[in-house]
Amino acid sequence: MSKQFLLIIIFNISSIGLFAQFGPGKLGISVNAVFTTSAEVFLNPNSSDVEARNRSFLLEDIWNPGIDIRYSFSQEFILGLNVEYIKKTANLPNLTAFIGNQVYVFEVEDGFSTIPIELTAYYFFPFSTEHFKFLMGAGLGYYYGQFLRKFSDVDLEVTQRKSSLGILVATSLDYMIFNNLSARFEMKFRNPQYNVSSKYTKTEVEYQGNTVQLPENPFETKIDINGLTFVFGIVYHI
Repeated sequence: MSKQFLLIIIFNISSIGLFAQFGPGKLGISVNAVFTTSAEVFLNPNSSDVEARNRSFLLEDIWNPGIDIRYSFSQEFILGLNVEYIKKTANLPNLTAFIGNQVYVFEVEDGFSTIPIELTAYYFFPFSTEHFKFLMGAGLGYYYGQFLRKFSDVDLEVTQRKSSLGILVATSLDYMIFNNLSARFEMKFRNPQYNVSSKYTKTEVEYQGNTVQLPENPFETKIDINGLTFVFGIVYHI
């Protein structure tokens, strides 16, 4: 009786190890739709006035594309490389400029674009089943981006970019649709932050029949992508 019980335990352990594997190969390539709940843009991050320094505008419901490549080094450990392109803008009364000697506030299209490049190590939970694959990961991200502003026919050009590094934590679930195809849901905890200096491509612009004088000097802004991130993807396993 004890021998039979031992054989059953060995069989179950072997089955868990079998079910924990992804498809026929070790490589998974995912095309993702990524949703971030919110981000903030600080227009005066270096101001000596505390209220001005902490004043920001909020951008919400941010969707962006992404590509994720994961390689299984062993049954338990997977290394993933994720690349995205995030862009979000909104029309807001953020520009203070001159018409003659008078100061006016104008509505502009403000926002940011960011390219996250993230390297994540995942642990493959042994309680994963034949269809449901559970992972937990932690990693390091490199975030490269810029502040965006559109007003009439003038844009911004970057004069100095301070890219940033940040840590991230992720939980991931794959549902195996077929042997080499799965649907992925992932939740990430990350907080990319970086500062960027920009200046206008020209200092005078025609707007509603008036000549608007724009600042000549570069100005610094801070981007803070501080919301939760959810990933929805389709994965092809090789």
